[in-house]
Formats: sequence, structure tokens, C-alpha cells
Amino acid sequence: MSFRVLTAEFAHETNTFSVRKTGYDAFTVEGVLFGDDAIRARGEANTEIAGFLDIGRKYGWAIEHVLSTAAEPAGPVTRDAFDRIGGAIVKAAADNKGQIDGILLGLHGAMVTDFSPDGEGELLERLRAVVGPDLPIAVTLDPHANVTAKMCELADILISFKTYPHIDMRAIAHHAGELLQKTMAGEIRPKTLLARRPMLEEANAGRTDIGPMVEWIARARAYEETAGALAVSINGAFPNADIPEVGPTVLVTYDGDPARHQAFAESIADEIWDNRFNVLNTFYTVMQAAEIAHDYRGDRPLIIADYADNPGAGGYGDATALLGAMLEVGISDACFGPIVDPETANQLHRATVGDTVKLKLGGKTDPRFGGDPLEVTGKLLVISDGKLIGDGEQLGGLEFSFGPTAVVQIDGIAVLVVTEPSQMRDLQQFRAFGIDPARHRVVGLKSMQHFRAAFEPIAGKVIVCDSGALCTMDYSRMPYRNVARPIFPLDRDMTL
Repeated sequence: MSFRVLTAEFAHETNTFSVRKTGYDAFTVEGVLFGDDAIRARGEANTEIAGFLDIGRKYGWAIEHVLSTAAEPAGPVTRDAFDRIGGAIVKAAADNKGQIDGILLGLHGAMVTDFSPDGEGELLERLRAVVGPDLPIAVTLDPHANVTAKMCELADILISFKTYPHIDMRAIAHHAGELLQKTMAGEIRPKTLLARRPMLEEANAGRTDIGPMVEWIARARAYEETAGALAVSINGAFPNADIPEVGPTVLVTYDGDPARHQAFAESIADEIWDNRFNVLNTFYTVMQAAEIAHDYRGDRPLIIADYADNPGAGGYGDATALLGAMLEVGISDACFGPIVDPETANQLHRATVGDTVKLKLGGKTDPRFGGDPLEVTGKLLVISDGKLIGDGEQLGGLEFSFGPTAVVQIDGIAVLVVTEPSQMRDLQQFRAFGIDPARHRVVGLKSMQHFRAAFEPIAGKVIVCDSGALCTMDYSRMPYRNVARPIFPLDRDMTL
């Protein structure tokens, strides 16, 4: 029997502390792509929709793809944006009611709107209102999801990526699609349960390259092979969301009696709690990082990641503290990027390549987080429309744009100045603008963990720093009001 399946991708990771709300225009930067346009752009890459299509071809599904869109992490999604994008998905479900056999969604799991702390729960609730309680709904999630009870109640199947850096989007979409096929065929009746601990996030933000998450993921995969266990997801959470249901979760999508599966989920959740002080990263100050860079003499580049100004977690991308420290100690043969500064990018686009330019660079959004603007003089090397096609494990084959972009040489550092925020997760984000990071002694970049997939292979050494920007690890600086207290690490001495 061939089934008809409705699919969509709608993702946002919301930093509720950001002053920049996420309106509809923010989604248009990467594109709000409908139907076949989305499939043409994303259907052959490492994406959820590519995985959905793979399973659809395998089982002969008739797929009705509504749309694909995502916006860079920032402040709450506006009602207008949510109603226009989520509304299109709900309308498609309503228009096809009685004609579709299942729904398959690529979501994030940490969306907050300006009217709801649970964007994904809101979308699922609206869908259930039109399709009823029995139509199977499967959802893929980012492992930085803050999974809510409502999400588990309203979706039959929830499966998160198992890698961070995320490189298994298509594979997890396959898993979700296979379970949806079995559900539509009447072979299983899945439900999803969760276990949670009172923490803002897992101690290492869910990284899967090293640390205890490696063993936990291995156990999750092994448990998925046991009777009734259909999928296990371990979510490190997104701590920059000030919402009641923030924090790491363990999910089990199961068939049958939940008792054994709940016990397994609780056992992993207990270990996440027990490892709450086991932080693997050393977070250097910007001056410590700059001094390490000054003395570095490796054969391959030193990579310095500004963890706290990661646009991929809602950081503004315009923090100047690390770049300022690198300039202060006189680092040469270096590159740095991005500095998200539309005003300066526009100024540079009015100049001519080769000009010497005076700049007031970065620090314009909220200098309390990451430093004041830098008054510098540099030589303009490149101006560009900011467009590129990625070639790494995350952006490979996908069109990407920084918006109007320039490269300026400031003393010994080639600085990438961009208009649209994005973390560095593909070498082409430098190379497309004439900067080959592999040929520099020091590479400063804005990212937490995703950079590792592309940049660790070229690195001689990797260090991370906390510049005091919006995604600082010093959570005591952030005005949490809505999280349930007590919660670790805001309440460090708490016990269960």
C-alpha cells in the first residue's frame, strides 16, 4: 500500500535574551522555500527533507512537501512569522485532511515565540486541531532541543540527531521515516516519553566527539535494538532559552509497555546529572587566548573559537573582545571572522579595494556583551555579495549568504566583515572571500562546536574562549526569570 505523507521543515533556536526578535524577514535570509523549490534546493544535501524523500522513494509515498525554512538563532519568533510559516503547514494539513496518512516534520525543538514558550508544541497543537488525535506525526529534532511534555503528547515519534557537530540530519530523517512507515502500516503504535533533570544544559552542551556523551549515544543505539524500543534521543538542551521546560532530556519512542523504557531514560538522565561538573572545555579569557596565539608555533593553524559570541546560539556576532585582544598583543599571519556589522560592511562596499579605511568595527548591538566598537585602520582586500556554496559535512551543496561582505586587513589579521549573522562551520565561509584558513598561523572564529567538523582537520591545535558575549558560560550574568528554580548551575549547591 502506498501512503500519502505531508512534510515540512521549520526550524529556529531561540535565544530569549537577544534584543533582536525573529520576524518573517529573518527566515527569508536563508529562504522560505515552498514545495518543489525547497526540494530542488535541499533535496540532495545532508538535510531532513533529503532523508524524507529517500524514504518516500523507498516505499512509494506520495509526498506533499509544504515548505522548508530556518532563521539564524536570535530572539523570539514573532506571531506574524509563526502564523505565516506555521500557518502554511497547518493549512496544508487541513486542505489535505482525509487524504494524508501521516505527517513528517523537520523541526528544531528550541523555538520560543513572542506569545508561547513552546513553539514546536504550539505548531503540533494547531496541527492536531485540524487532523485529529490519530493521524501519525513524526518529528526530527536538533539535540539542543528543549523538549516539552506537550511535544511528547502531541507527536507520536520524536527523534533527535545523534551528533554534535550535527552531521547525521539525513540519517535521522531516515530513521523517523522508517518508523512513520511502520506506524502508517499498522505494525507499531508508537509513543514518546521523556526524562528530565533540573539543569540548564548537559555539562558539555551535548558534544559527541569526546566525553561521556560518546558512551551514552552508544548505549542509546544498543537500546534501540531491544524489544519495543524504537528510538532513543539524548538532548543536551539550549540554555539560552528562559522558559519553564528548559534543560537536557532523554526521549524514548517506544511501542508497548513504557515502564522499562522509562527506567532506561531515567538512568541516562541520572548520569547526565551526576556528570554536571564534568566540563571538558577550558574556557580561556580573550587575553589568555591571544597570548597563546602570540606564542603558537605549530605547523598547522591554531583555531580559537569564541564560544560566547556564537551566532549559531543567538550571539550577535559583533563582539570585539577577542579580536581586540589579538590586535593588542600583535598577532600576525592570522584571519578572523565573522564580525557581523552591517554598517561597516556597507561602508566598505562604498570604498575601493586597496583603499586604507578607518573603521568603528563591531560592538554596536549591545557592548555590555563582548566589548565596545574597535576604532581601527585597515586595508580593504575584498568586497563581495557574500554568496557561496558550502562543501563541508554540514553545508555541502547548500547555497549560503553572509549578505554584503568584505575582508579588511588590520595589522596582521585579515578580518571578515559580514551583514548577516552565522557561525563558522564550513571552510568556504572563509575561502569564498580569498581567505584560506589552512594557510594562516592563527584562525579566530565565532562558533561553539559546529566549527570542529570543518576546521579540526586543518588545525594543529584548537582552543575556545569566553569573550563575555551573549552566549557566555557565566549564566549568572543573564536575567533568568522563567526557568523553574532551583536549577543547575544557577543554584550550584542544589541536590535532587
